[in-house]
Amino acid sequence: MAQRPVAGQGRRPRLALILLFVLLAGCAGTPTGALRGGEPLAGNWITIQRGDTLGEIARRAEVPLVRLRRFNPGVDPRRLAVGQRLLVPSRRERAPSGGPYRYQVRPGDTYTAIARRFGTAPGRVAAANPNIAATDLEVGQLIQVPLGGARQASRSTATPAPSRPSRTRLPDPGEVPRQASGWPWPLDDYRVARRYGPDGRGTLQPMLLATGEGARARAVADGQVRFAGSMRQLGRVVIVHHPDNLQSVYALCETLLVESGKEVRRGTPLCEIGLHAASGRHELLFDMRHGGKPIDPTTVLR
Repeated sequence: MAQRPVAGQGRRPRLALILLFVLLAGCAGTPTGALRGGEPLAGNWITIQRGDTLGEIARRAEVPLVRLRRFNPGVDPRRLAVGQRLLVPSRRERAPSGGPYRYQVRPGDTYTAIARRFGTAPGRVAAANPNIAATDLEVGQLIQVPLGGARQASRSTATPAPSRPSRTRLPDPGEVPRQASGWPWPLDDYRVARRYGPDGRGTLQPMLLATGEGARARAVADGQVRFAGSMRQLGRVVIVHHPDNLQSVYALCETLLVESGKEVRRGTPLCEIGLHAASGRHELLFDMRHGGKPIDPTTVLR
C-alpha cells in the first residue's frame, strides 16, 4: 500500500537548501581576515560587499579604525556603497593626524597617484623621499607622505589651472564652429568608462576613457599647449588651445611629453596614461571646452 507523503515533508529539504544558500551568500559577502587568495586583508584593496561597515572591516583586518579611515580620506563611513573599493593599511603603515603618513607602495603607484589620494602635491611627496626617485618606486617600499601643500603647489605654477570652475559667469561663446568636427579620439585603443554629462547629483562630469598599459594621449587637433603640469586630484594635466576658441584637456596623465608653449599638430603625443590607484585601470580624463565652457566631446570627435 502506497504511503501518502506527509504534508510539508517535501518542502523541508528545499527550505534547508535555501537557508544554507542564504548563509553561504552572507559569509561570502562579509570580509574575513583574509582575501579569497589567502592574502591578508591588511595591506590590500578590498571591495565593499552588502552589510560591510568600516568598524567590522577594521576588526577583521586587525587594524585601528582611525588608521583605516585616514587611509581612505574620501570615504564617508555612513555611505558605503556595494562595489566601492577600500584600501586597508598594513601593520607597517602609520597615519598620524598631522602627517607625514608612512605609506607602503603598491602595484601601479606613482608619486602623483599617491599625492592625489591623500590631497597633497607630488612635489611634496618627492621632496619627502629624496633617496627614492619617482622612477625607482618598488612595491613594498615604505615612503613618507606629507599632508597638505597642494594649494601652495598650485600657486607656484606659472599658468593657472583653467579647468577649475570659475565663479564668474563666462560669456556665451555661441555655437561650436562647423569646422570643429570629425576630430580623432585622443587614444588609439580605448573604452568609454564614463560618458560626459551630469551624475546622479546633477554635477557635470567630464568623459573618462579606459585604456591599456603604455597608452599615450594624442592631440585631437592642431594648437598650442597652454598648460602642462600637475593639478590637485587630477595628476598631470595637459591643456591645448585650438583655433575657434576651443580647448582640449587631458588629465590623470603619468608622464608629460610636452611643455607649456609648445605648438602641436593633430596626433602629437602629449602624455603617457597612468594607472589610477582608486579604479585599478589606466584611465584618461578627457574634456573639451568652447570659450572655457565644457561641451560634449562627442559633438567634435568622429
